[in-house]
Amino acid sequence: MELASKEYATHTAYDELLDRELRPRTAALPLFDYLNSLNDGELATRQQAVDATIKAMGITFTIYSESGNIDRVWPFDPIPRVMARKEWEHIQAGLKQRLTALNMFINDLYNEQQIIKDGVLPAEILDSSTNFRPQCIGIKPRFGVWAHICGTDLVRDSNGTVYVLEDNLRVPSGVSYMLENRQIMKRIFPEVFRTTHILPVDDYPTQLYHTLAALSPRAGEQPVIAVLTPGIYNSAYFEHSYLAQQMGAFLVEGSDLLVDSDDIVYLKSITGLQRVDVIYRRIDDAFLDPEVFNPDSVLGVPGLMRAWRKGNVGIANAPGAGVADDKVVYTFVPQIIRYYLNEEPILANVPSYLCMYDDQREYVLANLDKLVVKPANESGGYGMLIGPRATHEEREKFAALIRENPRNYMAQPTLDISTAPTLVDGKLAPRHLDLRPFVLQSDKLYATTGGLTRVAMRQGSLVVNSSQGGGSKDTWIVEEGDL
Repeated sequence: MELASKEYATHTAYDELLDRELRPRTAALPLFDYLNSLNDGELATRQQAVDATIKAMGITFTIYSESGNIDRVWPFDPIPRVMARKEWEHIQAGLKQRLTALNMFINDLYNEQQIIKDGVLPAEILDSSTNFRPQCIGIKPRFGVWAHICGTDLVRDSNGTVYVLEDNLRVPSGVSYMLENRQIMKRIFPEVFRTTHILPVDDYPTQLYHTLAALSPRAGEQPVIAVLTPGIYNSAYFEHSYLAQQMGAFLVEGSDLLVDSDDIVYLKSITGLQRVDVIYRRIDDAFLDPEVFNPDSVLGVPGLMRAWRKGNVGIANAPGAGVADDKVVYTFVPQIIRYYLNEEPILANVPSYLCMYDDQREYVLANLDKLVVKPANESGGYGMLIGPRATHEEREKFAALIRENPRNYMAQPTLDISTAPTLVDGKLAPRHLDLRPFVLQSDKLYATTGGLTRVAMRQGSLVVNSSQGGGSKDTWIVEEGDL
């Protein structure tokens, strides 16, 4: 398989599959031997089969635009990302440690707030949090867990160090694409999966079901689980329907549910009312219950918070979990781990600067051409500034935003994040990528073996989000030399 030699000749980032001499890394060597056994025509045929499979399976995502919503076919690259199992086990341990501490942190914030009393987290951060829900104060959900499903974004720098970029604790998405990516690869490269040992990911729906079922208030009975979606126009609707189908759960909208005078949640069906035990909600807090949050919401269920507060229904992720899904709170996660677990963090954060502090703000303002600046509560790659690639006018605009609301902004160095060979015009060219594993917690902890690898399909781009031109790859966790 031919490399895009001009791009690799000037390449400086750490490559997931190739070393500095452009030789396959140990874990990826069998993959490259296999790829080299295919001629260009065979690989092109496989790429065409990938595209046809995605269309046949109906794998899409939605882009919102001023001219209307646009459904697009899921962009997928057939060259997988490969990681050694030994490294992955280290990462898995760090992911579980992180979510355990974050759930203890959220539970503390809505109850004793001891971390603030002890001076570990400044009170001003909580006071100015847009995702702290006073309506949740005093609630202690089952197992003390608020964020049952977490998608943690990881990146690797030019030295090969893996960092946590952010934690997604509100309504994390993307896991269905991780699962579908694997199914596509099994269809297109069946011979590889027959002769190699790639750790599976297809147990996720079962693990998700057990995570949710553990939240049921009716012990000993088969729980009734519903996936609450905003509807068909939501960008992640494919995922909502996919996961509901895989778990054997009901896919519902707010109008399909009601809460009776005894604060019990029911599903309206053609055979009558059926009690619902657990809701996997895929809508934001603000729209969840018009009695408590946004009174104009038509997406939620009136009375749902009453039912949850009384313990009559489980909700995942719990309302209010987003208080820890804040890029300013993110900078305190190492201290949070030490505080609650008395352990050193297994995975490091990207070094960060908080604009709420005068000295750090002045540094950021003086170095906007070198930094990535992020708002505290945006997602999907929106609202941020990549300083080295921004215009003077864009940097000036961000400087004004930072001065106006410093609590809302933090900054990080512009990492030369890792790349992997990606099929571009029939050749393998380096493209930057990240990785989103998924972690589940209720009565048990589970982390996926791998995750959703998102790749920036444009040369030099660092933005991997599908809504902004990114694509994805399958992620293979293997024993070194085991392929």
